[in-house]
Amino acid sequence: MHPIIKKSINRSITYQDYRTLVKQLADEHSNTGIEKTVALANYTKLNDRRMKRWDKTIKVSEEVQQKILGFNQKLTWLIITESWCGDAAHVIPALNKIAELSPNIDVKLVLRDENPELMDMFLTNGARAIAKVIMIDNKTGEVLNTYGPRPSEATSYVNRFIAKNVSLTPEFKEDLQHWYNKDKGQNVINDVIEILCQLEPICQ
Repeated sequence: MHPIIKKSINRSITYQDYRTLVKQLADEHSNTGIEKTVALANYTKLNDRRMKRWDKTIKVSEEVQQKILGFNQKLTWLIITESWCGDAAHVIPALNKIAELSPNIDVKLVLRDENPELMDMFLTNGARAIAKVIMIDNKTGEVLNTYGPRPSEATSYVNRFIAKNVSLTPEFKEDLQHWYNKDKGQNVINDVIEILCQLEPICQ
């Protein structure tokens, strides 16, 4: 295992500890990360509500549950995040739902700004985009795949908009939140099951 990854795992927290942290920061009108601003604190409060909702409402179909239960490779999912990140607030609860169904998937979270060396190993198009999932084989310590910062359909949606408009507008970001609300975590679940199917033949 790469020393930077090992160091990051050692300082990681569980999903429940992350949820507790985000709720505490929301109550304190604060946020994770180096930069503390009113805007980031407001996003943190909003994301706490989003994650609370998704923890209760995201559903995993019976078919997908059976595939997850058939997955026998022991993995650690090391997730890079921050409390203020809107994409992370939608994506991580869906990832946790999958991991809850498998005794072989262990979710660990670290904060981006506290782990710059790790983040710089897993950039997206040169950017420190989050949430980023690093899928690690527990036996070998090898990084088998990565996922994020957004599910595949949202990524295509964003890329098409940037191709026409250069950068994301506030209006588009609001539309993207509507997309997440309508999708209900299913794109994340389907994307990740596809990755697991590549690692082990659970989709036969």
